[in-house]
Amino acid sequence: MTAARSAVQPFSGRWSATGFTEPPRVSRTPDDAPAMYNSPRSSHTAANSSGIAGKQKRGERSRRLDRTRDRRRGAFRRTMAHGGRRGPDRARKGGQVATASEEPVPLLVSRIGGVLSLIAFAVIWLWPDIGGLEPSGQRLAAVAALMAICWMTQALPIEVTSLLPLVLFPLLGIQSAKRVASTYFTDSSFLYLGGFVIALGIERWKLHRRMALSIVSILGVGTRRIVLGLMLATFAISMWISNTAAALLMLPIGLALLDSLAEWREPAAAKDRSFHHLAMATTLGIGYAATIGGMATLVGTPTNLVYANVFRGSYPAAPPISAGQWMTVWTPFAALFLVAAWGVLTWDSRAPRWIVPLDRRMFRHQLAELGPMRLGERCMAGVFALTVLAWLFRTDFAVGDMVLLPGWGRAAERWLVDLGVPAAGRQEWINDSTVAIAVAALMFVIPGERRADGSWRKLMDWQTAARLPWGVLLLFGGGFALAEAFRETGLDLWCGERLAGAMSRQPLWLTVLALCLLVTFLSELTSNVATASALLPVIAGTAITLGYDPRMLMMPAGVAASCGFMLPVSTPPHAIVFGTGRIPLSQMIRRGLLLNLAGAVLITLAAYWLMAPLLGIAWGALPEWAQRPR
Repeated sequence: MTAARSAVQPFSGRWSATGFTEPPRVSRTPDDAPAMYNSPRSSHTAANSSGIAGKQKRGERSRRLDRTRDRRRGAFRRTMAHGGRRGPDRARKGGQVATASEEPVPLLVSRIGGVLSLIAFAVIWLWPDIGGLEPSGQRLAAVAALMAICWMTQALPIEVTSLLPLVLFPLLGIQSAKRVASTYFTDSSFLYLGGFVIALGIERWKLHRRMALSIVSILGVGTRRIVLGLMLATFAISMWISNTAAALLMLPIGLALLDSLAEWREPAAAKDRSFHHLAMATTLGIGYAATIGGMATLVGTPTNLVYANVFRGSYPAAPPISAGQWMTVWTPFAALFLVAAWGVLTWDSRAPRWIVPLDRRMFRHQLAELGPMRLGERCMAGVFALTVLAWLFRTDFAVGDMVLLPGWGRAAERWLVDLGVPAAGRQEWINDSTVAIAVAALMFVIPGERRADGSWRKLMDWQTAARLPWGVLLLFGGGFALAEAFRETGLDLWCGERLAGAMSRQPLWLTVLALCLLVTFLSELTSNVATASALLPVIAGTAITLGYDPRMLMMPAGVAASCGFMLPVSTPPHAIVFGTGRIPLSQMIRRGLLLNLAGAVLITLAAYWLMAPLLGIAWGALPEWAQRPR
């Protein structure tokens, strides 16, 4: 997923029901150009240009400033048009290579990664003897090293790397072609597919925009309230749509707010350091909230689904985790983490004295411009609410072994048994993917708006649904195939025994904390989905070797894969907001480091105080379903 690298400037215009409308372009001299449109160097030039004598020099500088501003606005519009990407094709400008689904990395790194991946593959495959490892496991280790290096350095596009098991597993005698192909699409894949169709429907009917403006307009004025309002809105939206889409939605709103403040009190904004701090906290808060919101739900970010499917593949007899169970555990954690991120961004902020006149009217005016909710919006809101409720109450709501509220899924299965259908046991007849696909299919039938010719426009059409990120499904498939091969060859146990040797004398809480820190800092430089896909099978084997419930190690590590906050390349939302030019890299590193550490600690606490009691996990005992012959 390619992130925007160019310096991005905010829109100057008004928010309407169809988006931003730019006002007529007016050529400005450097003296009257808002500070928000200029880089620090440009602002310095603008501030000093008043002393330059001669209309010709002032006119020339004004024209150069206008051309620079036009280029930056155009770059931002192109970025927004491509969903936060530089474009659908590869971009090689500046020695960078990027595709539609990956972070851009230097071309030299990609080439070196390609050479290293081939060397690692050959060395591991041809090594005479790797103690205690079966030949099939050794060949799989060679393929895993090849894929891991290609994923991390992007020697190949991430989607292409994900397809390598389909070629290499049969050729090397690891799995048959039919067997490896069957692992690529699972129920988790269709859960993501259905969830993304629902997210596209929310975007199509502008429901997310109304939700965002409603939340921000309620919280009102003040530096900290502005940042909190934008973060809450981004968090709520990112729970249900992709993190990148949530950041792209909220960023123009945040930039429009900052632009309005600069227009109202331009002289104060140009000189007041607290205003620049507000700009940093606002834009960085949107990126952080988009990432944190994805942790709260099973469909919020791909790494959560990677965990769910790797866990299911590694332990087929284990009780699966539902979307409702995930929310009961990780939504409170994500909410607390959001508050921590807000505190890290605003603890040293002071409200500019000139910000007092700002009130809720600006947001309410933008909300009023959307008009009353149309039929399509109301229907989409109803479909969305129905989906959330169906996910929440499908399984029994229980604390440990005590059932507080029976789930409708169990009732449906009992009804099937009464009709003569054999019981499914732990492998349920109905799961969350059933709900997601059923709702997605209904959206193609439910009418949303009557056209001028009398026909009805449905909530979803295939032209919109075709925008699905199909490459992410291939990435899922590659990770699933790798995890299943790890289990079948015993490579996960072999790796787990080696990793457990360094952790055998440590208490469980320290082991969980160490794994969270390892995964967090590794995800700063690599794709979080690739990190989870590569490490979770190894962590599964480590848990068995140490005698712990695998969920106590795997689930926290899966969540920690989304906790890289220090660098722009860690996730697309962070790269997008960094591209605004409002965030000094030193500030992002310092505050991101605090959040990395806080995230690892909070995940460890959530594992002990929420996950273990709510899911009935015994801390130091290996459950029967996890025991495998060695």
